[in-house]
Amino acid sequence: MSALHHRRAWRGVLGAATASVVLLASACATSSPSGEGATDEPHRFAVDVDVDTPELRAAKESAGIADCPSTDPARQSIGQPAGKPMPQLTLPCLGGGPEVNLADLRGPLVVNLWAQWCGPCREELPYYQRLHERGDGQVSVLGIDYEDTRPAWAIELLRDTGVTYPSLADPGGEIGVPFRVRGLPGIVFVDVDGSVVAVEFVVIRSYEQLTDLVEQHLGVAVGAAG
Repeated sequence: MSALHHRRAWRGVLGAATASVVLLASACATSSPSGEGATDEPHRFAVDVDVDTPELRAAKESAGIADCPSTDPARQSIGQPAGKPMPQLTLPCLGGGPEVNLADLRGPLVVNLWAQWCGPCREELPYYQRLHERGDGQVSVLGIDYEDTRPAWAIELLRDTGVTYPSLADPGGEIGVPFRVRGLPGIVFVDVDGSVVAVEFVVIRSYEQLTDLVEQHLGVAVGAAG
């Protein structure tokens, strides 16, 4: 084989290897922008997904999923966020219920960013459910079903994993820029005054890992017993 043929063959191997790396790195990735230069303007995709139909409401009720939190003036009166506030974005409740302006939310609150197409999300949802059950009165849990155009499949996943805490729906990826979403799953920690304390993109592999993060970022110790 000539030197020219050797170079062409080597370039082909490199190209195939690079393509494989890109495919592996894209697991549970999203198309939302992130990194330097991102702004707090909402990122929107042209999607037309109805997350509130009679069928979805029935499925949600059958699964025992709670309604999304309504605006509570008493909680908002705690004060303006001392740090970075939650974005001024209103999202619908997955499976019907009140719409929620994220800026109205108060903590201590853990928001898990998930989707039915995300494999690691399926594995970690039960840990958030356990936090929802054992953190009652100390910390709340809210989900956001991100860039998901299959709300019926999303509710089915919640039912299969035993999740009963509420989720908002964001099929258009509006939270992508303000939370700098670079992939799923993700966690947003919201303080008592509505400040975003931290946003982490990490796979939760145990309940203890989740409660450690809650104590680290929100100062709330949720016991493992119960």
